[in-house]
Amino acid sequence: MGSVTKMDFFTPCWKSESPSVLRTVMTLLTRLWVVLALCLMTPVLWAQSVMPELAALQIERNDDGIYLSTSVRFDLPQVVEDALQKGIPMVFLVEADLVRERWYWIDRKTSHASRNLRLAFQPLTRRWRLSVGPAANNNTGLGLTLGQYFDSLSDALSALQRMSRWKIADANELEPDANYSVEFRFRLDLGQLPRPFQIGAVGQSEWTIAVSRRQRLGTELHK
Repeated sequence: MGSVTKMDFFTPCWKSESPSVLRTVMTLLTRLWVVLALCLMTPVLWAQSVMPELAALQIERNDDGIYLSTSVRFDLPQVVEDALQKGIPMVFLVEADLVRERWYWIDRKTSHASRNLRLAFQPLTRRWRLSVGPAANNNTGLGLTLGQYFDSLSDALSALQRMSRWKIADANELEPDANYSVEFRFRLDLGQLPRPFQIGAVGQSEWTIAVSRRQRLGTELHK
């Protein structure tokens, strides 16, 4: 009679040490999720690192009014530069509010000044044009649009990022013995982009170019 070969089949099962194995697996998965989250956050952190910097903000109080000088530093995001190269103008909105401080109530805005800085590339001449003019609801400042031409984008940006002795309020708007502050804001105005660009730019950090600061107005007069 021939021999019969028996084959034993078995099904793996968790032994008593299964809880420790499970903890190890969960630890590895947790570490994997942390690494993945850091990778996803990297573009956001990079976008925040290139936000504009207000390098200088000087406010002068003269006999005839309040003057503001400032310097804003930033590099254009690649998507914004690409749009400019394709002939899409970019408008930067600059605003300054004169605010009276009140200890007994919320502060009161007494004056508002704003201007548009429009940067555009002209393909035919291969030159850059920076136009400076009043924004909507502007109460003071420039009453007409001034234009400058530049041979390079870097030169145009350098001029756009500097403002010298911009009159933001008249002297008669100041009350004696009252304390005032100036709220300054600078941003890329996405509302003035063509409609398709507005839709694509919503929620995209690459299109966010904005900086603001509040500074106390001194009581001394500058000659």
